[in-house]
Amino acid sequence: MNDSEAPKGVAVPGPRIWPLSVKAYHALGDMGLIPEKSELLYGQIFQKMSKSPYHRFLSQRLLRLLQCAQPPGCFVWQEQPITCADSEPEPDLAVIRGNEEEYANDHPRTAELVIEVCVTSHEYDRSKLRAYASAGVKECWLVLGPEKKIEVHRQPTGEQFAECAVYGPGGLLTSAAVSGLTVELGGLFAAGQK
Repeated sequence: MNDSEAPKGVAVPGPRIWPLSVKAYHALGDMGLIPEKSELLYGQIFQKMSKSPYHRFLSQRLLRLLQCAQPPGCFVWQEQPITCADSEPEPDLAVIRGNEEEYANDHPRTAELVIEVCVTSHEYDRSKLRAYASAGVKECWLVLGPEKKIEVHRQPTGEQFAECAVYGPGGLLTSAAVSGLTVELGGLFAAGQK
């Protein structure tokens, strides 16, 4: 009998993927069994991609803008985990409510703003939106480097964002979640990829 002839209700042999909980991910990490530069998404461990010079360029520009606009009672988090229900993504940048000392023993569970810089990782970074929405992240920016645009997701509702808009090329983008943060897109992408 081949697999297509297997009786209903009988398990067919083959590879199985056992989802990993956030708690198990932390335990394995504490034992040194999780590779460096990886993140947990929806119960699976993914190796993070290496960063191109253009990715670094955009991240650093955005970091400086965030630090200048940092609202009282918040801090900027760079490439650090946010613990979600079944995921622990590490966004390129995040604005977290509170102060760093509050997170000495636990990672933040949400953010005011999360920024993912997408140079060659558009679909991978877009796949994180469900985790961010589920965690109640107020606003998520996907910075589309080659296109010189920013895709903005707002109003988390369950596992998705109710609002999505694309800005650029050119023009201004003002954050709804971080008061005082306005990005001039032409300037952000200037001197970037041609």
